[in-house]
Amino acid sequence: MGVVAWTRQDAVVMDELERTGHYQVREKYVRIKNGSISDYYLGLYHWLTQGCRSRVSMPSDATLPIWLALTEAQKLGAAPGCVTLELEVPEESLFVLDYDLWGYRVNNWYIPRDPADERAYNDELARMGIANEALLVMGGQGNYYPQLRTKLTRSWGRVFEGPNEDMDHNVGVIWEIRPEWVRDVVRHE
Repeated sequence: MGVVAWTRQDAVVMDELERTGHYQVREKYVRIKNGSISDYYLGLYHWLTQGCRSRVSMPSDATLPIWLALTEAQKLGAAPGCVTLELEVPEESLFVLDYDLWGYRVNNWYIPRDPADERAYNDELARMGIANEALLVMGGQGNYYPQLRTKLTRSWGRVFEGPNEDMDHNVGVIWEIRPEWVRDVVRHE
């Protein structure tokens, strides 16, 4: 028995799934969707994939994630030219992560262990006069504060430590869609 989840995809995904018997995200789709910031997202997605490789079952050639809603409330609405797939995903192929922690990673922020750790970290930034912690990674400040940069980047591993207790704060990630996982297809015109 698997986990029921939903994903909204471009209609070509369903066409490819029917034609080839599976679907994996291709870099060109990420580039079309994200335009000038594609390289940034591709880097994040490769980082996530590498971190999940030892945690879930995925095809050896998979490099980019497919995002899933895990509750009805999270499902994305209809969009022209898209399909919503209701899937039943094998548990061993699904990685569940806390969406808020992923947001910290996307923004190059420190992922705290708890509220006390977050306060201590923010106090440390204030003492050093750092107003934008992302510049420790994206800018030159990391050259001046290498230990703080290392602390920041090491914290990102907390993305893999487990989901939030509230399922509405989690998202699912898989690396392929197989036809036998599809329970329902809703086409949006």
